[in-house]
Amino acid sequence: MSEERFGEFVLVRRHDQVAELVLDRPQAMNAVSTDMARSIAGACAALAADPGARVVVLTSTHERAFCVGADLKERNSFSDADLRRQRPVARGAYTGVLELPMPTVAAVHGFALGGGFELALSCDVIVADRTAVVGLPEVSVGVIPGGGGTQLLPRRVGAARAAELIFTARRLEAAEAHGLGLVDVLVDEGRDRTEALELAARMAANSPVGLRAAKRALRLGQGLDLRAGLEVEDAAWRTAAFSADRAEGVAAFNEKRAPRWPGE
Repeated sequence: MSEERFGEFVLVRRHDQVAELVLDRPQAMNAVSTDMARSIAGACAALAADPGARVVVLTSTHERAFCVGADLKERNSFSDADLRRQRPVARGAYTGVLELPMPTVAAVHGFALGGGFELALSCDVIVADRTAVVGLPEVSVGVIPGGGGTQLLPRRVGAARAAELIFTARRLEAAEAHGLGLVDVLVDEGRDRTEALELAARMAANSPVGLRAAKRALRLGQGLDLRAGLEVEDAAWRTAAFSADRAEGVAAFNEKRAPRWPGE
């Protein structure tokens, strides 16, 4: 396993074809400061350009929190001009995770609130252990979810449910969050990272071209009418159907062996 650090607060670990993007600011419960936001965006840019990373797992080092959201202590020192300047930096962190071209899995435990939950929502699948507490409490401090929450949450749970959760700013414990679809896989306490990495490894055994094409079709087709969505799917299908991965997959199936994916 290799490691690479991006700034002071973000670490990338490589587990063969699975990359683990680690939030590593435990002294602040992984609150996202300006420096940490830059590091998340930088790590995501590097991963997006890495053909060897088939799946990314987003984890954290704090025992009691995945991420408590924006660094409000830092924000308290900002002037309005500071906040305007910082906005593109903060947004870049969430966009970096959201736009990763490969499948992404969040491993959540403890508090995942505000921007912390938005980082998880930016992933394709959320694995949470039974200690998880999630929510978007931004309206309780005079702002709105600004890391994608107003757009990503309704895509998961529907407009009315998302409105109730955002307008009340309430926190949900793991069992309720799982029941409502805010998290996808509920596991025993302390198992979120292990289970997420195992799930990612199962994904990574498949064609990297197929994985990226399928994600592109899922993401771009969401919200379109059926005919337009099927056109998006067809375009993604074509990128995979005429790839070396497709040829290898068919050959491996016929020869009854494990595929050796070229990744192109």
